[in-house]
Amino acid sequence: MHKLNALLLIVAVLSALSVVTSQHKSRRIFAELQHEDAQAKQYKEEYDKLLLEQSTQGMHSRIEREATGTLKMKTPDPQRTRVVTANGESVVVVPPKEE
Repeated sequence: MHKLNALLLIVAVLSALSVVTSQHKSRRIFAELQHEDAQAKQYKEEYDKLLLEQSTQGMHSRIEREATGTLKMKTPDPQRTRVVTANGESVVVVPPKEE
């Protein structure tokens, strides 16, 4: 009878230790999950900012301003503009005259 009680006590202690160990692992993993969620949120915010910056950098008005200001480019004269077709022929495009 004493051996059975001792065996049951050992089983109960081992069971209690396994419960404590599994709870500790669960809490540690949950803390890691919260940390990863916070980092994912930070990355999403940074990504959204980069998308906004990319759209701002690619705006037509900004590109034209940089081309004319920094690069000293100008719009070509319409009489000097040529369009190259798919078969490689060059066609002069004459814009309609303004009245």
